[in-house]
Amino acid sequence: MKITFLGTGTSQGIPVIGSRDEVCLSSDERDTRFRSSILMEWDEAAYVIDCGPDFRQQMLRANSSRLDGILFTHYHADHTAGLDDVRPFSHRQGEVAMFMDDSVAENLKERFGYIFTTVNRYAGAPKVSINRIENKVFELSGKWVLPIEVMHGNLKIFGFRIDKMAYITDAKSVAQDERKKLKDLDLLVVNALRIEPHPTHFNLEEALAFIKDINPRRAYLTHISHRLGFHQEVSKKLPPNVFLAYDGLVIEL
Repeated sequence: MKITFLGTGTSQGIPVIGSRDEVCLSSDERDTRFRSSILMEWDEAAYVIDCGPDFRQQMLRANSSRLDGILFTHYHADHTAGLDDVRPFSHRQGEVAMFMDDSVAENLKERFGYIFTTVNRYAGAPKVSINRIENKVFELSGKWVLPIEVMHGNLKIFGFRIDKMAYITDAKSVAQDERKKLKDLDLLVVNALRIEPHPTHFNLEEALAFIKDINPRRAYLTHISHRLGFHQEVSKKLPPNVFLAYDGLVIEL
């Protein structure tokens, strides 16, 4: 499996509009972060987890011409607002499959009504299908996907495990029963928003404690804000098997 980090930033991205923070002014390309998402490719299949407002630029940068489906972690705008930009894929390939829980489905139908309406539907709208998922395994192009239920503050959302890779973002807590699904990982991707505590996301200390408990062979931090610090400086302080992800990073598993 090939994993491309399309984006590793939090809801505002880095740089934040109008910010004079030193990280936002950094000349290190690794400190410039689109909203969090990954592209997963195996055999002839290509799937993304989440499609935020930077989706178009992300897919252009990844030189991606195929999209078989989208897995949604939750309905917040930084993970869903790029839905309209699926249209080049659906116009070229046909219907793009989307995998989501009920809360995401209802939210997207409300916000993107023109995509889902059957009355006077705009011909240029992307063609997508909703596949509702629960906290149970499902299949994607020959691989099994195991949802991981995590708490984003008071909101239940999903991470996903495929083979020996797991992707979790926007987590604040993960129950012990869900942690059991994360045994024997080669790669864990998990959010680490900033140094200071946050009410709905892991900060760096909490993310590192979670990684230590799960004990993957290696872990990458994502969903990063400018308040975590400079990529180069933070990287030096991490355990040997933990790394900061950055936009455009490619990992082969």
